[in-house]
Amino acid sequence: MRFYSYPYKEISINSAFLEIPAEYQRKLQMGKVKQMVAEFNGIIVNPPKVSYRDGRYIVIDGQHTIVGLKTLNGGNDLPILCRVYVGLTKEEEALVFAQQTGASTPLSAGAKLRAKLVGQDVESHAFLAATEAAGLQLGTDHVRANRKIICVSTALKEFRQYGPDIYTEGLRAIAEAWAGDPDSLRPGIIQGVMRFIALYKDEYKYDRLVK
Repeated sequence: MRFYSYPYKEISINSAFLEIPAEYQRKLQMGKVKQMVAEFNGIIVNPPKVSYRDGRYIVIDGQHTIVGLKTLNGGNDLPILCRVYVGLTKEEEALVFAQQTGASTPLSAGAKLRAKLVGQDVESHAFLAATEAAGLQLGTDHVRANRKIICVSTALKEFRQYGPDIYTEGLRAIAEAWAGDPDSLRPGIIQGVMRFIALYKDEYKYDRLVK
């Protein structure tokens, strides 16, 4: 989808009617809002990007701008000039959010993955399926837990480099060897095991590797 050429209209919308979709949006960072308020310059503020769908105004990008403007207005709702797109599906909105660049704060790998999963991105779902086939989860919230991979960017690179079979085999070996201990799911271990399996694919014994 060539979003940069997608038609839109700039419309003033009261902030009370602007909805933040929790499914694919990242959590609000009040530190960023405070910085924006402290350094506010109305000339360089970018209009929030909004999707008009099913009679609702869904914020694709710009939630921090919206909260910042409300903060400057004493916490009260106010009209905000928005760039409004009509005809996008929820899946397209999520993919646009995942691809945002420019003035927006770069997304973490976990936030981007969560948005792409909502957007039904084929590779992201295959990546998730291969991880879950090994008995592990992908952490999109940066919270460490047993059997949870939070180095999503590293894991995705390994998935792309070696394919789902070696990727799943490597993760399963790690999970069995250390019972899913979070310390075993760090980038160096994941990368090392993947390289070992790729190099000795037809020579090594799985049970011996785990032991």
